[in-house]
Amino acid sequence: MDTTDTSDHALHLILERVRAAARDHTPLRLRGGGSKDFHGLALQGQELDLRPLRGILSYEPSELVITARAGTPLAELEAALAEHGQALAFEPPHFADAQRQPTVGGMVAAGWSGPARASVGAVRDFVLGVEIINGQGHLLRYGGQVMKNVAGYDVSRLMAGSWGTLGVITEVSLKVLPVPPAEATLRFALREQEALDALNRWGGQPLPLNASCWHDGQLWLRLRGARAAIEDACRQLGGERLAPEVAQAFWHSLREQQHNSLQARGNGLCLWRLSVPQTAPALRLPAGAEPGPIEWLGAQRWVHAPRELSAALEDVAQTVGGSATLFRADTADSISNWKIFNPKTPALQAVHAQLKRAFDPRGIFNPGRTGI
Repeated sequence: MDTTDTSDHALHLILERVRAAARDHTPLRLRGGGSKDFHGLALQGQELDLRPLRGILSYEPSELVITARAGTPLAELEAALAEHGQALAFEPPHFADAQRQPTVGGMVAAGWSGPARASVGAVRDFVLGVEIINGQGHLLRYGGQVMKNVAGYDVSRLMAGSWGTLGVITEVSLKVLPVPPAEATLRFALREQEALDALNRWGGQPLPLNASCWHDGQLWLRLRGARAAIEDACRQLGGERLAPEVAQAFWHSLREQQHNSLQARGNGLCLWRLSVPQTAPALRLPAGAEPGPIEWLGAQRWVHAPRELSAALEDVAQTVGGSATLFRADTADSISNWKIFNPKTPALQAVHAQLKRAFDPRGIFNPGRTGI
């Protein structure tokens, strides 16, 4: 039995498992590689392992589209793209270790993007189509395999960041892009507000900005694009140009949260993610909170703070039009019943409840998670 036959058999078994769970009202915990189990509320229900749904179904480099089963290891898909000088431009984090390897479906379900998010877009912007199993055991397709296809496109994007609460993602079609021909990373010594002002100023200019990170008086700026554009931007901006291997190691550590500034602090400090407008000024954090890196040209700001500062951090973020999310707990123990995701307005809660009823009327998918 080849890989395709094995995956088709696995799809049949998963369909039957979901249908049985729907009949019996049995909650299911959807799981791929498990690399993101640390995020979200209590993981409840019988485990439904999606890794047998594996394999790249189609890939035509000239069309810039790849389609793969949800359980396909993310590293396998990225390796196939690299052979043709292409990549997932949004740089999805892996958070992998010896026991946990991320999958394509998990990447979409989490909806997380890496350092290039502010310049190229998020995961959802690259999802062209999905195949899912809904809460009634129906196999459904949305979207397509071409960038001009718009039928059901919004539903496809809706799966990005839904954390498996709407359905079992079984197959994904993604837009890919060529690897830029040139890249450079510049480093500047700037205070926080100076760095934010510079990023806002540069953002309004025709510069090949791709990623940024400010922390502890240092601003890292990554440029990607045509070689002539990169060289011209380096001359225009100044700063210290880093060696390619140094720059690559830095951006990788940032994407995978291996950089010292994102490591656990202990003493009850959790890692919080504040999403704010890029133009927001330096934030006045409450006492007991420690600032972390600022990414995405100012739009993503990391903070180390105890859980007790949840309301204070939400107030800080909301004051500038943003939101705060508990990203990693201070310990690896269960964080059941602790609010992780952002509070929703009554109107937004109603929309989410309607979507949940439509896709999963019996509430069997990932009952401990809070999605979309």
